[in-house]
Amino acid sequence: MFILVAFSLLITQKQYFGDPIDCIVEGVDAGIMDTYCWIHSTYTIPSLTGAVVGVEVPHPGVSNPRDGPDDQYEIRHHKYYQWVTLFLYLQAIMFYVPRYLWKIWEGGKVKMLVMQLNSPILDDDVKRDRKAMLVDYFSVNLHNHNFYAFRFFFCEVLNFVNVIGQIYFTDRFLGYEFTTYGTKVVAFSEQEMGSRHDPMDEIFPKVAKCTFHKYGASGTVETHDGLCVLPLNIFNEKIYIFLWFWFIIVAVISGVGLLYRMATFTPAFRQILLRTRSRLASSDNVEAISRKCQIGDWFVLYQLAKNMDPLIYKEFITDLANKLQGKGPV
Repeated sequence: MFILVAFSLLITQKQYFGDPIDCIVEGVDAGIMDTYCWIHSTYTIPSLTGAVVGVEVPHPGVSNPRDGPDDQYEIRHHKYYQWVTLFLYLQAIMFYVPRYLWKIWEGGKVKMLVMQLNSPILDDDVKRDRKAMLVDYFSVNLHNHNFYAFRFFFCEVLNFVNVIGQIYFTDRFLGYEFTTYGTKVVAFSEQEMGSRHDPMDEIFPKVAKCTFHKYGASGTVETHDGLCVLPLNIFNEKIYIFLWFWFIIVAVISGVGLLYRMATFTPAFRQILLRTRSRLASSDNVEAISRKCQIGDWFVLYQLAKNMDPLIYKEFITDLANKLQGKGPV
């Protein structure tokens, strides 16, 4: 989330990139042309991005429309650049939504239950009292934690859905070029110099054309073609290649996390995980607790294991096992 916000703020800084667009045209005021082309769009011909610069074209993909098969000299209009800042900021908000929901639903529950038991240095009387309170709480509220756990699981699913949705909407935002963008850039980097066709020039041209129409002195419509320099695209292309790899990595991690979460619905797997987290505790005590616990109870115990001091957690597991097995007061 913070990366997206940083990118969003960075591309608004004029001291690094100057004006977002500068157009060269005769017969039209430069300021008007800049504003017009920024509001409407610029265009390039993607099939000519690999043409020889200085011979066939003045800049990659920049040429007058040509006759030919429908897709050979297809014009691509670039309308996204004025929205990049807002789009990145919206993406940051969407990534924060699952975390925000969980913070509201969790409400500091684990912190309240830990009660400073995460510190290895604690007065014995205080430790004994707080540990007894935690054991009593857990035994009384056994089987009442499922809703708490399911809300966390929902946030995990929401994280996965969110990153897949981000890939889809970014692809639409960039004219359905984002899903293959990373693979094209990797392939481009492995080609030999001089024979390389930079795919970034297709999606993020640094120079593009813009056409402005106005009335002439006699009342006839005049057409003015201008060349527009888009300095922000030097940075945009780097942002989106980073986001491509980042989204893929996050999607894979989230997908694996969901598979892991599905596995935790198996009691035997939950017992293995709890035993791993409770290395100092007796395996018999861990097994006794696991038999009594539903998935919500296990989830709370697992969170406590990550936040409590291992020695204190071992004593807590021992006392809780005795309590649940009815072996007398702890």
